[in-house]
Amino acid sequence: MSTRTPLQRGGGARAKWPLVAGLLVLLAGVASVFVFRRTPAAPERPSDAEARLNVLALCDAVQAFRDEHGNYVVAGPTPREVPKGGEAVPFPEDEAFHRLGFEPGERVRFQYEVVVQEGPVGEPEVSCLARGDFDADGLNSLYRVRLDAHGMTGPIEVEREGE
Repeated sequence: MSTRTPLQRGGGARAKWPLVAGLLVLLAGVASVFVFRRTPAAPERPSDAEARLNVLALCDAVQAFRDEHGNYVVAGPTPREVPKGGEAVPFPEDEAFHRLGFEPGERVRFQYEVVVQEGPVGEPEVSCLARGDFDADGLNSLYRVRLDAHGMTGPIEVEREGE
């Protein structure tokens, strides 16, 4: 009786070649599933987080400027056109925003503005605004934070969220 294994009886290394080739073909097939059949990543959905964060930061900058210099600064609207479809556009240099220290980044998905109006009791009413048009239908979402007479920010007010 022989003590050789079936592979050893069949011709040694030559008998192993079909097994190695089969294993390589199998691995190549598995690899192609992962390499060539990857589904593309879903596009990132636009978010209003930028607007919410920046209107608060903008009002903080407006109040800090007033605390230091004694007056409010009107700024914007910048960029000139409201960004559409959630596409980020360059945020142009703007002297008023620069004096405030408001730098939202190189690209933004919203238009920013500081509006100062005379209030009914003589105190200025200050609103920090962000406008965007995610669905590009011509209707803008509006994010507003108001400063009260004591320089405190109110809650974020949103009109037409998701527009």
